[in-house]
Amino acid sequence: MRMDYQLAERWIAPRSHILDLGCGNGELLAHLQQQLGVSGYGIEIDEHKINEAIGKGLSIVEQDLNDGLERFADDSFDTVVMARALQAVKNPDELLLDMLRVGREAVITFPNFAHWQNRIHLGLKGMMPVSEALPYEWYNTPNIHLCTFKDFEQLCAKHNIRIINRFAVSDSEKGYAPLMSTLVRQAPNLLADVAIYRVTKA
Repeated sequence: MRMDYQLAERWIAPRSHILDLGCGNGELLAHLQQQLGVSGYGIEIDEHKINEAIGKGLSIVEQDLNDGLERFADDSFDTVVMARALQAVKNPDELLLDMLRVGREAVITFPNFAHWQNRIHLGLKGMMPVSEALPYEWYNTPNIHLCTFKDFEQLCAKHNIRIINRFAVSDSEKGYAPLMSTLVRQAPNLLADVAIYRVTKA
């Protein structure tokens, strides 16, 4: 299971009410329901993924995340989860604030564009990088607002959002643990492929 899924399970309390944004085929939500007895909804726009998620017995809302979360009342959920989708929306800052309007906490993951391999690829080849965390070419990528650990934390500070937990994941150096995991924790903006945050209103 992906590390961001494992952390979501660790950070979410049993029997919580959950909203999973960009839930895909519902893999994470189904796992949380099975392991923690959570309730809630997934939001997805891809019809095939929606059908697959519904086939797992999940409650799915078909919606474009760019339309915001106006259909949900304030504090409707314990936790709002968005795995590797923040960078793909038009206004990530507005959606982040909306997530913390409808939920007490949010768990967010995104690819870290400042990873050293991306820097070298762009610096030496002069081309947009393609990696495990960023597997698309520049012309077909859904990612329109790539950011870094520092970018996200600056955004949180600007909007008075409190960071409860931060975790740095290096998908491309899995074979070098535990030394690599220690280095990643010390320099996440340089060495981590994926950023994982748990945040709340300050």
